[in-house]
Amino acid sequence: MKLNKQTILILVVVFLLAACGFKLRGQISSLPFKSLYISAPDGQTIGMDLERAVGSSSTTKVAASAAEAEATLEIVSAINERAILSLSGGGRVRDFNLIYRVVYRVIDTQGIEIVPNTEIAITRVLPFLDAQILAKEAEEQLLKKDMQADAIQQILWRLSAIKIPT
Repeated sequence: MKLNKQTILILVVVFLLAACGFKLRGQISSLPFKSLYISAPDGQTIGMDLERAVGSSSTTKVAASAAEAEATLEIVSAINERAILSLSGGGRVRDFNLIYRVVYRVIDTQGIEIVPNTEIAITRVLPFLDAQILAKEAEEQLLKKDMQADAIQQILWRLSAIKIPT
């Protein structure tokens, strides 16, 4: 059976990607904990979203309390900020810089910090037009959700890289 050059090239690329550890976005390797309790400030959706992400993409179980967990992921703060990035010649806002800052830490059952306070800052640029205020508000909300999803992904990647001494 003959394989054409294109098929061979595709197979080589697939094998090279698999060999280098490439993973699709959203896939995390297993976390180093059997169970994890997630603590987040009241009124923040990041806690629920983290629980959903851990439960759906790893073998780690989300514990109902810190006493039942091997470690606790504590979201210290999650803050959305908006700053003026540029102005038009007439002094009107042209662009906003949206910033989402998350500070988290990981504690073991004895209260020892495995990961000290760590900040993740995600930024996006929001072009702004006075004539499209309602549309820009909706776009801003979508960007905030996207930034939170990126922050969650980064937290999970960083947690999966933790080496627990045995």
